[in-house]
Amino acid sequence: MKKQLIVAIGVAIIIVGVWFVNSSGETGTSDLYVKPSVGEFVVDVVTTGELRAKNSKEIMGPQGIREFRINNMTIQRLIPEGTIVKQGDFIAELDRSEIMGKMQDVQLDLQSAQSQVTQAQLDSTLELSQARDNLINLTFALEEREIAVDQSKYESPAVQRQAEIELDRAKRQLAQETKNYQTKVKQAEAKLSEVEAELAKRQNELTKIRDLMSQFTIYAPDQGMLIYRRNWDGTKVTEGGQVSAWNPVVAELPDFSVMESVTYINEVDIQKIEVGQNVELGLDAVADKKLSGFVVDVANIGEQRKNYDSKVFEVVIEVNENDSLLRPAMTTSNRIIIDTFEDVLFAPLEAVHTVDSLNYVFKKSGVSTIMQQVELGAMNENAVIIHRGVAASDELFLTVPEDTTGIERAMLSDLITNR
Repeated sequence: MKKQLIVAIGVAIIIVGVWFVNSSGETGTSDLYVKPSVGEFVVDVVTTGELRAKNSKEIMGPQGIREFRINNMTIQRLIPEGTIVKQGDFIAELDRSEIMGKMQDVQLDLQSAQSQVTQAQLDSTLELSQARDNLINLTFALEEREIAVDQSKYESPAVQRQAEIELDRAKRQLAQETKNYQTKVKQAEAKLSEVEAELAKRQNELTKIRDLMSQFTIYAPDQGMLIYRRNWDGTKVTEGGQVSAWNPVVAELPDFSVMESVTYINEVDIQKIEVGQNVELGLDAVADKKLSGFVVDVANIGEQRKNYDSKVFEVVIEVNENDSLLRPAMTTSNRIIIDTFEDVLFAPLEAVHTVDSLNYVFKKSGVSTIMQQVELGAMNENAVIIHRGVAASDELFLTVPEDTTGIERAMLSDLITNR
């Protein structure tokens, strides 16, 4: 009896299997159905982000280096990222080779300026000495002309007149050379001031360049955890990297009290994002960690970033919680809440189809199928609100039926259709 029962059960299983295979062969695929859901519907944008400190202290390299026509500096040594440092601890060493060349040029210019000052002093000394000798000689000549005039009183009027003319000429020459001497003194002073100013300029340059060279060894301005600076494309500045003279930030010391998640939103979704929207955050490194935050900044201009096919917009989210687990560069999952609807009916996006700009669902009606026009509302990545056209008890096709011939098409009223 037991053997007969086992055989009967086996035969029944085979018959059911054969029926299932034949049934599948007739329809091609089995249809999948879903019932609409009723309840809370959340419109959101889900994206990944990266944590950073809202406030941080920048560790600066040499400032004012552009004055010496140096645009970039190479990092020779840099301590590991994440190192806990105290104020005054060593951070980095920059390559001095280029500025050393500049210093040698300045030293040569300084030597040249010193030589020019010495030469100007010698020239002015010689020239003014000659001018003074000339004035002394002219003074003696004037005295001689005065004596000649006195002696000419016993001579003829013509001789007297000639002596007076010579005396007058001697006086004018002495007066002219005295003015010339004063001018030469001023010229010598101006020339000396010019070369001395050039010398002072070169001395200041040498002092500045020596001060700058001392800044090529960088120390921590405060205590904290060292974080590498990031370039515009998201890459980190490490050993061998370049520090710009326009923004000579080598690294940062973040303030962990307030953290932000920086994310990038595509062109389609950015229109939905506004400052103040609430955000649910998660940490990839700690799966069960849940955080909250809100949007604090939305970029107005898009940018082309690495690993993105189209332009994206930077969005900054401030984290509400202060947690010791949070560290810069941690990856976050960000769910930005755009809108929330209570007690609404919604269905998966796969159940809704568009034909000639009208939206439809295929739903079961007894043993038949109806192509029902629907009025849609807000949607998210997975589902869409249906205002009219279906009920919570309806069974909707997740795919278009293979054979749509003869399917009844149910339209909404003109009022809804024309909205």
